[in-house]
Amino acid sequence: MRTEVFCFCFLFLLSACSSESKKPTPAPPLAVPERPDEEGWPNRFGFGEEADEALINKWNMSIAPDGKGLPAGRGSAKQGAVVYQAKCASCHGPKGWDGPFDPLVIEEGAMAKTIGNYWPYATTIFDYIRRAMPYNAPGSLSNEEVYQLTAFLLYANGLLGKDQELNATTLPKIEMPAKKLFVPDDRRGGREIR
Repeated sequence: MRTEVFCFCFLFLLSACSSESKKPTPAPPLAVPERPDEEGWPNRFGFGEEADEALINKWNMSIAPDGKGLPAGRGSAKQGAVVYQAKCASCHGPKGWDGPFDPLVIEEGAMAKTIGNYWPYATTIFDYIRRAMPYNAPGSLSNEEVYQLTAFLLYANGLLGKDQELNATTLPKIEMPAKKLFVPDDRRGGREIR
């Protein structure tokens, strides 16, 4: 590894030194913000894109533990295994615990927090996958793919049958083993967060 880094740095410096006679490429002009409002903030900063209603609706979704907010769709673990291998295994490993990123499935004899032994609600799995996965393209999965992946992960954690269908009705009915370990925060007298 050190040799590769050294070689890369050496080649980078060498190319920088040999290109001194070339004219540098000018930087693109900075976008000028539009006229500021009464508080001094511009109404545009010159980056990003305009959020249309379709983009807002894609992210404007809350899923409650009881399933309120779940979209239409369905999937099984068998279907989810195919999606998992294509879109998840490179980060989480073919078995769900043997990849470079966090394990999703508990390896026998291991002591790791996974969705199967730590997360209190099955609906949270759906919500998280839909918003944040895959890592390189969050929000790109269809509702069907998210149901399929959720079914696969529940199956891999021993919480769902291989051929059981998962949908907006069946998903909230799955009892997660860690649910009983989470208690409501009913403290009073300090800053309350609800």
